[in-house]
Amino acid sequence: MTPNYPPPAPAPPSGPVIPIAIVGPQFCVPYTVDLTVTEKAISLTDGDYAVTDVNGSILFKVKGKFLSLRDRRVLLDAAGNPLLSMQQKAMSMHRRWQVFRGDSTNTGDLLFSVKKSSLLQFKTELDVILASNTTESVCDFKIKGSFHERSCLVYHGDSTNVIARMNRQYSVKNIVLGKDAFGITIYPSVDYAFVVALIVILDEINEDRHD
Repeated sequence: MTPNYPPPAPAPPSGPVIPIAIVGPQFCVPYTVDLTVTEKAISLTDGDYAVTDVNGSILFKVKGKFLSLRDRRVLLDAAGNPLLSMQQKAMSMHRRWQVFRGDSTNTGDLLFSVKKSSLLQFKTELDVILASNTTESVCDFKIKGSFHERSCLVYHGDSTNVIARMNRQYSVKNIVLGKDAFGITIYPSVDYAFVVALIVILDEINEDRHD
């Protein structure tokens, strides 16, 4: 039987693009960025996720706080400096995750949150809400696709403007070690640290067995 592959992602936009800097402008570059996010099967020392570029160099690591009462992950740069703290909000029906600057969990350092668009989902659909969007009447970014097939697109707002895409990557090494790897393509002038955080939260929400 022929596999039912998802349609190809739209091409990146052409012409001048306004940078989308959420974590910081240093993560916005004028070209497409291809990254690999590898989820560790055993992650007591090296981090829960490792993020590498096309040359295999580590750009980020994501480490969990194992003794915390709630699910919590910290995005670190290559030097080990905390960039973002990601924490699942307690008593959240939509599996809302809140993302703070650095290693903070203070309300004043909140950057954005991510939640399921609806409680009952047959396809993956998440809303991304910036901290400045207090009414939440419209999302600032949206993730759609099929997490089961590891094929998702990130949209700017509730629109058809794609800013990044994710697909599963296969390798003999990862299969043997029990690791899951995602390929991410981030379009020019889009904050790639922000997109990495979205993919990690997407993975966490979909792996939540208490859903």
